[in-house]
Amino acid sequence: MCIQLYTRKVKIQVKQYGEKLYVGGYSSFGGNVFLGNNCNFNGMRIIGKGEVHIGNNFHSGTECMIITSNHDYDNDNSIPYGINHIKKNIVIDDNVWLGNRVLITGNIRIGEGAIIAAGAVVVKDVEPYSIVGGNPAKFIKYRDINHYKLLKDKNVSIENR
Repeated sequence: MCIQLYTRKVKIQVKQYGEKLYVGGYSSFGGNVFLGNNCNFNGMRIIGKGEVHIGNNFHSGTECMIITSNHDYDNDNSIPYGINHIKKNIVIDDNVWLGNRVLITGNIRIGEGAIIAAGAVVVKDVEPYSIVGGNPAKFIKYRDINHYKLLKDKNVSIENR
């Protein structure tokens, strides 16, 4: 399937999208998804009933997944899990980069400029400018914040090069 078809499909599935949306690999978005400007997806699945807000200049690797709800296994009337869902929201701030095969669970905020290493499983908030990786994702280090802010002030994003 060509890039234009991937992009058209995502535009139909999301609640809102900004300028310069790029979808370069199979992607499927469920729930309530809101996208900023210059969002780039190379293979993303968003499943569940919660909300996802993704900021500007987002970039994902291939085979990434965001899960925004899970079955209510404690308060419902059936086992092994209930038929009702618990909605969970996710906020991804501006200039975030996800490596390949990143998994993000609900009720998470990923701060501005964060980098999520390939294969990471994000189960808690990620601080701005931090690099995390592993399962569960753990802090590795901060990116060079002064350099990041210099590039941001000059408006040097991938789309503007």
